[in-house]
Amino acid sequence: MTATILTHRTLKAASSAAALKLPRDRFPARSASSAWPATELGRVDVWERTTGTPFVLANPVVQGKRVRGLAHLLDWLHDVPGESWQRRWLASGAEALGVQWRRAPLEWLSERGRCSQWLPSELSNGMKVLIGADVIRPSLEWLVSAPSLKSDLAPGLALVRDPHGYARLRAHCDSRTDLSASSRRLILQRTAVILAAKGGLVDDITLGDVLELAETETAVRTSWPKDLPVFYRTLRDLDVLGPQAPAGWRELRTGGQRTPEELIDRYEIESRPVRDLLVDYLRERQPGLDYNSLRDLAYFLGCRFWKDLELHHPGLDSLHLPTEVATAWRHRLLTRPETVTGRDGEKTVVPVARISFRECLIKVRALYLDLSQWAIEDPGRWAHWVAPCPVSQQDIGTRKYKRQHKSRMDARTRERLPVLPVLVRTVDQRRKTAEALLNAARQAEPGAAFTAGDQTLIRSVLRPGASVTTVWADDPSSGKRRDLRQEEEYAFWAWATVEVLRLTGVRIEELLEISHHSLVQYRLPTTGEIVPLLQIAPSKTDVERLLVVSPELAEVLSTIISRIREPSGPVPLVPAYDWHECVWMPPAPLLFQRRFRTEFRAINHGTIRKMLQAALVGTGLVDPGDGRPLNYTPHDFRRMFITDAIMNGLPPHIAQVLVGHQDINVTLGYKAVYPDEAIQAHLAFLARRRSQRPTEEYRAPTDEEWEEFLGHFERRKVSTGLCGRAYSTPCIHEHACLRCSMHWPDPAQRSRIVEIRDNLIARIAEAEREGWLGEVEGLQISLAGASDKLAQIDRRSTTTPINLGIPSPRSQESPPNQDR
Repeated sequence: MTATILTHRTLKAASSAAALKLPRDRFPARSASSAWPATELGRVDVWERTTGTPFVLANPVVQGKRVRGLAHLLDWLHDVPGESWQRRWLASGAEALGVQWRRAPLEWLSERGRCSQWLPSELSNGMKVLIGADVIRPSLEWLVSAPSLKSDLAPGLALVRDPHGYARLRAHCDSRTDLSASSRRLILQRTAVILAAKGGLVDDITLGDVLELAETETAVRTSWPKDLPVFYRTLRDLDVLGPQAPAGWRELRTGGQRTPEELIDRYEIESRPVRDLLVDYLRERQPGLDYNSLRDLAYFLGCRFWKDLELHHPGLDSLHLPTEVATAWRHRLLTRPETVTGRDGEKTVVPVARISFRECLIKVRALYLDLSQWAIEDPGRWAHWVAPCPVSQQDIGTRKYKRQHKSRMDARTRERLPVLPVLVRTVDQRRKTAEALLNAARQAEPGAAFTAGDQTLIRSVLRPGASVTTVWADDPSSGKRRDLRQEEEYAFWAWATVEVLRLTGVRIEELLEISHHSLVQYRLPTTGEIVPLLQIAPSKTDVERLLVVSPELAEVLSTIISRIREPSGPVPLVPAYDWHECVWMPPAPLLFQRRFRTEFRAINHGTIRKMLQAALVGTGLVDPGDGRPLNYTPHDFRRMFITDAIMNGLPPHIAQVLVGHQDINVTLGYKAVYPDEAIQAHLAFLARRRSQRPTEEYRAPTDEEWEEFLGHFERRKVSTGLCGRAYSTPCIHEHACLRCSMHWPDPAQRSRIVEIRDNLIARIAEAEREGWLGEVEGLQISLAGASDKLAQIDRRSTTTPINLGIPSPRSQESPPNQDR
């Protein structure tokens, strides 16, 4: 078990290193030069250069330290063998000492009786002058590991190396109001570090230099460098990095699709012949697979199959596996390690069942069978790899697995569908609470207490130069500092995700591709009524489809658009990354985007899942199986949408069109079967099996049926509003609309509803006076319904309606950063 855990960590680290290596190969950094004019000057010339203008300071005390430090450093380096000052610096061994570099000159000076308590400070001041004068160029590793020296490089280099370039850089930073003082300081520092190590001017910095600095800072600090994407974006906006630089840092790091060699080499397979075989096999299968399938194939064959064998059975170099080795591998494949936190907080690793083990078995069996078939066609290339397959046909039997999968998914849907209203109420209340806290915090002064709802927090007192976009508050009850802006952002997007998923049943990738241009309109040919539609872009089936936008969904989408719109009106254009095909899509006005530091980014599926998990903590729902907090995945909402739609009367073949399934059996497989429903359906089938075949409705809808479906929306208008009941379902209130929760009241009919309410009050008074108690009960139900509809109209009238409009197609002549 320990070996397996170490394998996962090793593979993850190797994968991260490979991801950073890809852009470095495409954009190499400038090579470090060993000779340039300034470093080959004589001692007298260097002394005159470094003690004259512009290196003379107005403060005589600091200037005296500089001069003494320069004298000590030049004496020390002049005694080291070398043809130039740079070669002497490298030969001295001081750079290898890192932050302790001053030990080398201090020891040399001590041997000659030149000791002083001010020597370390004098040496640091002298080193800054030598670097600023371009006499020596330390390595990036040394500069990054010496923070005290690095922080003072920017002012000196801005003065003596490239005043014009630094002035342009500083002016650009000052013009951006979204940059904090800390971000501006880091931009100038990183620029100075690159110039100090590589030489040249600001405009000479290359994309490879930035990548090398990122890799160096990551290695030295063993953590992701702060504000590095901001530094990259700043240099790109100034056209320093050239036209080949991608728009964002994330686009640079992803690297795009990998070759079969790169996919296999992530797992560091020791057997070179087997490694070459797997690469050749992937290359042979590549034309018939999409990239996501190719990547999965490399993972199962390279990691789950052969790398696992090498870890537990070293020395293997043939596909002919002994029986005991194949049996042990299949047994290990059945489980995976999972870290579980107990009630006492102690973490333990336990094995849990691996659901996807059959998929790996199928891939391995396909490898052996393909090699056997290809050996007949090309024996010279494949014949020596033919071996008995360690996976039998019985091992990959899917009939029982499909039944188990269907049962497991049905049980999951039956557990989550009844408590969906709890989740909806919780995420809505959580969003409103987080918004109230954030607004109250922004109005409070630092150090002042503020209250929103039942929570009282204290606005945090931050150091000067802190981020201007983050709002921190201290929680007296827990003693923790909370990022209220992030809490509000997570709460809002969790609410938006739950609402859109449950109201549309779209896939997670389709949700993230919804843009402002996805909102279209359709005019009914008979009445001329405009029906808003939501266009779902092609995803899994490569077929686009249209969904009718309900009033609830329209309100959610309008709230999202109002949030992400720029002050000038348009929705920002952001590029999205296709995690399946590993390609960047063109910038589009996506609805699911958020501001991350200084730029707008499309929200990815991993962030959506984290937001959902954070929202589920507040529901208090638990899984009845293991007692853990109940977990919702984005695909759970799709199953619940299909189940709820079919159970409320929507024909399965129309549901199939709405959710975008190519096979109706897939739609029926998503629908959870309830026990009482199965009994009633079976009795109904027995009653009509001789008169009609049940398969008649499982077909593509005819023109008449589709017209009937569209006609439902034409007949939904009633005297006091709209009827939102499902298609082909009877009215359960005998057209007593004010009692029905599916009735959407029209604000224009408010006076009519008031008259109905007043009439009901009068009738109740008359019935009570005459003793008609049976009629009083029904009238009170109608009165409660009328009052509820008036309350709905009043709640909706408190907000100002926003005209979102229908976005027009962007012409080719329009600027790329303008959304019209």
